[in-house]
Amino acid sequence: MELRAQALAAFTLADPAQKVAAVQALCGSATSLVCDATAGFQAPQGPGRPLRPLLIHPRAVPKRSPHTVAGHAALMHSIAHIEFNAINLALDAAWRFADMPDAYYRDWIQVAGEEALHFSMLEQHLQGLGFAYGDFDAHDGLWTMCVATEGDVLARMALVPRTLEARGLDATPLIQAKLRNLPYAHAREAVLILDRILADEVGHVAIGNHWFHRLCNARGVQAEPYYQEAALLHKAPTLKPPFNIGARRAAGFSEAELAALPT
Repeated sequence: MELRAQALAAFTLADPAQKVAAVQALCGSATSLVCDATAGFQAPQGPGRPLRPLLIHPRAVPKRSPHTVAGHAALMHSIAHIEFNAINLALDAAWRFADMPDAYYRDWIQVAGEEALHFSMLEQHLQGLGFAYGDFDAHDGLWTMCVATEGDVLARMALVPRTLEARGLDATPLIQAKLRNLPYAHAREAVLILDRILADEVGHVAIGNHWFHRLCNARGVQAEPYYQEAALLHKAPTLKPPFNIGARRAAGFSEAELAALPT
């Protein structure tokens, strides 16, 4: 089976364990698979995902204190939900957009594999607390931008890895700081999981930055004006401080972009 077709097959799987296994198998065999950049696929209604968690409006998701086991589990569940969505985002980037270089597809298969690892680590952590993925309500904000940019790979690179996923670079250290102040073994374990996620996410944003700038060059458009136009057109969330400048720099944001961030 061809690489992008396998990415689509994994994308449609609803069961998280089956999706993770399919992505792991795809990553393991990716180097030996042919990739047909010209292939077009009939788009499914959406990504495969389980019946739970129940998806509600972002403002309706209850806030819980991480000082309790249930509150900590809810926090980690919200991150697990992001990582599950991120698996589908990476797979979608691989199967949806035709006529890209071979390296583009293999980059996003690699990202899908790392997102699957993150989800598995978080799911195991939840199980250790007596919970499972799906036990808490969640929202669908991350996927909304995926749908908005499904018609243009340049808009996708601009607004998903470089905007939504880059927000994770900023938010993760803040979450870790709160967890480090808690005298619980599960909090310390969560900090270590987030260390791994943060390190990998720098690479994921860097991949998005690489393909964003390469596509801008290929189309003869200026990166910064295009980004501002795309963010306005697709109603991207407004960037808010504090920013993880070191991680953003490592992920390939220019000094001009970093200097332009709001204070």
